[in-house]
Amino acid sequence: MKVSEITPKEICLQIREEEAYLTEDDKKYLAILQRAAVEYVKSYTKLDETAIDSHEDITIAVLVLISDMYDNRQMYVDKTNVNRVVDTILGMYSENLL
Repeated sequence: MKVSEITPKEICLQIREEEAYLTEDDKKYLAILQRAAVEYVKSYTKLDETAIDSHEDITIAVLVLISDMYDNRQMYVDKTNVNRVVDTILGMYSENLL
């Protein structure tokens, strides 16, 4: 599955919520998290959306990011708290290494 093919159904499976029970506010919030996760991946790797779609494992990183942001809504996240799975997957494709 490509990042661009992620649907609310896949996000709900990742966060262990039933899509039918989500409020409209929850659905809007998940859409915001999805956009934020994709932008984070693009910023981290310096890859564009076409390049991101060519690596299906990046889809896992996006879903994990969405899940982390959803589960830790009250927590401040910075570069010292990056999920190890996300860091490993994105590090493989990062063109932004110094």
